[in-house]
Amino acid sequence: MRTKSVGKKKINIVTLGCSKNIYDSEVLMGQLKANGKEVVHEQRGDIVVINTCGFIDNAKEESINTILDFVEAKNRGEVEKVFVTGCLSERYKPDLIREIPDVDQYFGTRDLPILLKHLGADYKHELVGERLTTTPKHYAYLKIAEGCDRPCAFCAIPLMRGGNVSTPIENLVIEAQKLAKSGVKELILIAQDLTYYGLDLYKKRALGDLLKELVKVEGIEWIRLHYAFPSGFPEDVLELIKSEPKICNYIDIPLQHINTEILKAMKRGTTYEKTNALLDKFREKVPDMAIRTTLIVGFPGETEEKFQELKDWVRTQRFDRLGCFTYSHEENTTAFVLEDDVPEEVKQARVEEIMELQSQISWEKNQEKIGKTFRCIFDRKEGNYFVGRTEYDSPDVDNTVLVEAKDTYISIGEFVNIKITSAEEFDLYGEIAE
Repeated sequence: MRTKSVGKKKINIVTLGCSKNIYDSEVLMGQLKANGKEVVHEQRGDIVVINTCGFIDNAKEESINTILDFVEAKNRGEVEKVFVTGCLSERYKPDLIREIPDVDQYFGTRDLPILLKHLGADYKHELVGERLTTTPKHYAYLKIAEGCDRPCAFCAIPLMRGGNVSTPIENLVIEAQKLAKSGVKELILIAQDLTYYGLDLYKKRALGDLLKELVKVEGIEWIRLHYAFPSGFPEDVLELIKSEPKICNYIDIPLQHINTEILKAMKRGTTYEKTNALLDKFREKVPDMAIRTTLIVGFPGETEEKFQELKDWVRTQRFDRLGCFTYSHEENTTAFVLEDDVPEEVKQARVEEIMELQSQISWEKNQEKIGKTFRCIFDRKEGNYFVGRTEYDSPDVDNTVLVEAKDTYISIGEFVNIKITSAEEFDLYGEIAE
């Protein structure tokens, strides 16, 4: 058994789940540092705080396994205390206390001040925009709102995160300025729904107003938009994407399905016709835009015919980027009363069909890029390659640009013009343009 430390306790923050959880962990770390605490991210520590995800079955399983691993480490004397926070803890706190009682304390998504107290720290309200980023120093996530007011039948996010609460524009600008001073060049705007931003504060959709202020921040060169809802999309944002060079020609818009009956059952507030009209508008207003979407297969009532409609639509739309997930039957969502009538093996087969189709589309689109030159930002060196991205690619989820490191040096975090020499389904290979 390890001897307990008598000096300063090191606090290890472990982050699971989405980019919004990454942001929350960074805020927690910033608060701890401001309180004089020694804090690390996913390294060895005396005290462990696990920021969990509770969105779908796979994420819940990963969170539970991580908690169990650290509880075992605690019982072996390798860590002193284990705290759990985040979405899983918010949603299933009574169950977790009963099933895994060796955790020292469970906290919900809105319990940051209480969590800090248990860590011997005070919540500092004056820390506007102060956080310890865990991403490479040249890009950072900027969470512009918390929670969600959308009624999607399959989604448990409102149960875990509450209703939509927008962060004031002036606070976000201050945060962006601080990030820029620390070396951040790319801001990735995140929320459960970017397009809902501002309705609670300004009584109107204010994403466009926010973008107009963020593009003024010196040092920020790319602004990327993630998680836009298709219903009520603010058209002024399209004009800004087209006219403002700092705003990437990129949108992440989770469409989930295309069959009108399924969309109605999902409570998405849109139809086959409205969805296609919106995509047509995107391509008309910003012809160079890369559109990323996510789909759910196996939702209750998705017959083979409805799935084939979805597949044919993917083939027709030729999305630049696409992710596909199986439906997860989540308790306390409005879809939970429906019969989960698509067998798991059918769901998995449908995911594979969609992703195989998208792989071919991505390969064809990438072949068209050969011989062209793109401005890329480089995130890391991996093996024999420098790994970068175009403005059409977000980190971790999209394509990469690979440049051989044998005869070339590229500084991480720098923008470089790269000529594409060859391409695969999800990787582009290139060389520094003359």
